[in-house]
Amino acid sequence: MENEHIKVNVEARNLSKKFELEGNKTIALKDTSFKIEEGEFVVILGPSGSGKTTLLNIIGGIDRPSKGTIIVDDTNLAELDETALSEFRCNKIGFIFQTYNLVSTLTALENIEFPMKLAGDLGDKEIETKAIALLELVGLLQRADHLPFQMSCGEQQRIAIARALANDPAIILADEPTGNLDWATGLEIIKFLKKLSKEQRKTMIIVTHDERIVDLADLTIHIKDGSIVNIAR
Repeated sequence: MENEHIKVNVEARNLSKKFELEGNKTIALKDTSFKIEEGEFVVILGPSGSGKTTLLNIIGGIDRPSKGTIIVDDTNLAELDETALSEFRCNKIGFIFQTYNLVSTLTALENIEFPMKLAGDLGDKEIETKAIALLELVGLLQRADHLPFQMSCGEQQRIAIARALANDPAIILADEPTGNLDWATGLEIIKFLKKLSKEQRKTMIIVTHDERIVDLADLTIHIKDGSIVNIAR
């Protein structure tokens, strides 16, 4: 009875994903099932080619499974057409990438404003005010007018985190967010994501091959050759 209030943010039921290229079939995921609760800090762990990124892309609505069901924030993604799926990604999912994916010609502030302008729900002044608040949140207000090449790798990743938070998504997906960072800077980024997860009740799902991150996880999902080999809370 004590867990009745817990909300499941992500539920995968027997997910499978096959890719076919020049007649050759590759099975990226095999009958994968799990549940992720709201506010959990989740690490999906496995070697390169294990299916981690494929799974993350299915959760984020970038890829569709070949078989099975994926329910994210009470929405069955299979029931959404491409337009609705794009809107869902914009409003419900925040993405953080290994290579930051900042727009090189936009300042830090403008990069954070970009997804809010894309969503079209706020006026220009509201967007600017919120973007400034997010810069303060990641401790980089002094970098507001800087372009990506004028910032360190760690600073660029913090701007990418602020951008991911711009539309107040329920879920943040991070694909190897420390892959281009030294260990000290990477650990600082991971601890910051953990702090956000707890303070803002954001569900954080991080894909990595770095086992040192596991100690910070609420839930660890180990994948090998497209199959889950262990789930631990």
